[in-house]
Amino acid sequence: KPSDKGTLTARMIDRPIRPGFADGFKQEVHVVATTLACDGQNPPDCICVGGASAALLCGGTPFDGPAACVRIARDKETGEFIVNPTYAEQENSDLELTIAGTRDYISMVEAGADEVTEEDMLAAMEFGQEAIAAFCEKQAEFLALVAPEPKEYPIHVADPSIAERVNAHFDEMSAALKDADKLSRMGKVEELKASIKENDFSEEEREMWRSDIAAACKALEKHAMRTMVIETGERADGRSATEIRPLYIRPGYLPRVHGSGLFQRGQTQALSVCTLGLLNEAQRLDTIDPQESKRYMHQYNFPPYCTGEVGRMGAPKRREIGHGALAERAILPILPSEDEFPYAIRVVSEILESNGSSSMASTCGSTLALMDAGVPIKAPVSGIAMGLIKEGDDVVILSDIQGLEDFLGDMDFKVTGTANGITALQMDNKAKGLSTEILGRALQQAKEGRAHILSAMLDEISAPREELRDTAPRIETIHIPVEKIREVIGKGGETIRGIQDSTGASIDIQEDGTVHVAAVDQEAGRAARAAIEAIVKEPEVGEVYEGPVVGIQSFGAFVKLTPSKDGLLHISRMANGRVGQVEDVLNMGDVVKVEVIEIDPKNGKISLDRLDKPDAPEGSAPAREPRGEGREGRENRGEGRRERTDRRPGRANREAANNEHRTPRRRH
Repeated sequence: KPSDKGTLTARMIDRPIRPGFADGFKQEVHVVATTLACDGQNPPDCICVGGASAALLCGGTPFDGPAACVRIARDKETGEFIVNPTYAEQENSDLELTIAGTRDYISMVEAGADEVTEEDMLAAMEFGQEAIAAFCEKQAEFLALVAPEPKEYPIHVADPSIAERVNAHFDEMSAALKDADKLSRMGKVEELKASIKENDFSEEEREMWRSDIAAACKALEKHAMRTMVIETGERADGRSATEIRPLYIRPGYLPRVHGSGLFQRGQTQALSVCTLGLLNEAQRLDTIDPQESKRYMHQYNFPPYCTGEVGRMGAPKRREIGHGALAERAILPILPSEDEFPYAIRVVSEILESNGSSSMASTCGSTLALMDAGVPIKAPVSGIAMGLIKEGDDVVILSDIQGLEDFLGDMDFKVTGTANGITALQMDNKAKGLSTEILGRALQQAKEGRAHILSAMLDEISAPREELRDTAPRIETIHIPVEKIREVIGKGGETIRGIQDSTGASIDIQEDGTVHVAAVDQEAGRAARAAIEAIVKEPEVGEVYEGPVVGIQSFGAFVKLTPSKDGLLHISRMANGRVGQVEDVLNMGDVVKVEVIEIDPKNGKISLDRLDKPDAPEGSAPAREPRGEGREGRENRGEGRRERTDRRPGRANREAANNEHRTPRRRH
């Protein structure tokens, strides 16, 4: 299974290439783009489009090329546009615009931006179009050297009488299309198509021209819809070109989750759910790109039932991954930093009903869910999908397109942003000759539509909630010395696991000593924080501790002050009076209240004094001879020492002999 990055790159190649195939060309085409080497500085994805174009043309495929793709960045400091920026240059950019097409027209646009204005986005597109033309020119020079021979491919041409008979039902098709309800309209259209097949063609013709009749009926539906919009300005559901479908918005729809938002536009409904977690729950990435993880994740689910169909459910398909990535990109610029909000954030958008623009509904629903969860976003984001009907020089730009207008129209142009500017774009174009002037009009019309939707969202929830839900974890952040990280973790993680097990909190330690403590129960969080602070705490002179005796020696007892620090309580400071043995006053495990009186600056050894000393028990001190008084007493003590010396075996005779023959020493 390819990574999401691989899937998104494949979509980026497919979308600008697919519209370039000749009408009637039905042979299967498989393009494989393999990155054989990467320098780690330049993204390899954009050049894949040029490689696919060159491969198709070298093979003589009926393809409207050369085609190319470029990425455009804008330096935050100078404001200059950069073609195909390196990863480092992209870090200093407020725009990431990927644009593809030929010398003459743009076929695909995808962008992420930090609230860029419509005017600046259009300028970036024009700059990108010029860069595409330069890449196409180089590709043409290469193809001239290859000199490929065009191959003959069978182009299927239907019998002209099929279209004549089907097109005779134009008025009936126009009437069938005029229904705001998706399922009702589809039913009427399918009923008309079945009638045409049954009444206008014999059984033999139906068998012989099965696919051609179906294609002609589809072409009639497309022509009727487009003619209706161009000639009358009215759409299938009765709206004008700029009108937005009715909105239904409910933040906090689910009571148990961390945050949720229900967003409905017409017959498209998305329920987005926000979940908060520790930063160590961020998604780890293992791709060719240098990015190793992401803390904000958005998943988009499009189950078959949302369009009234039966289908197999499994891993997300390419379309779902693409739509999820678009909504994720739309939200990223407005998220708080890790320092402001140290959470990993995941939003899942469930499409409950779909009739076009479901990716934009998921973007709006995600904003609602984040605000409901209390995530302090910088600004709310709304999104809208724009469409285009182009017949010759007649052009109509449609706001908030439904499924019919997406399938039968010429453009699907999704725009997301705040009140200040654009945060994301995605466009697929089927109409050749789409100018930047038309794109500029579409951007301006999209801005008006986004403002209308955003206003309705803010009527329901005007700002992020001030407090997190009771069901969400509270995260406290503390900083510990880097050299203390090992002590907090403990041997094999024993210490940190013990804290988590005893308190119920979750703990995440960063390499720089930043510690995030998360717990739904605030008491559990405080207990875990206190345990960590106790481990890294360095005792100071004058501080009072109450701890157990963890070691006994003849000279004193060791008292645990913190999980990693012990101090020595000398035997002379254990009680009032003289203590003969430590065990007379203290035993292992006894809890004693002590004060730090000295810390050796060389080795860090801590000396303690016991507070509230008890009296030493009688008989604890060893028996000693009473001392004499004054000079007489001192003389007596001297005699006692001499007597003890004289009693040693052989000592008295040796001393007497020595004294008899001793010669006094001369002092110099």
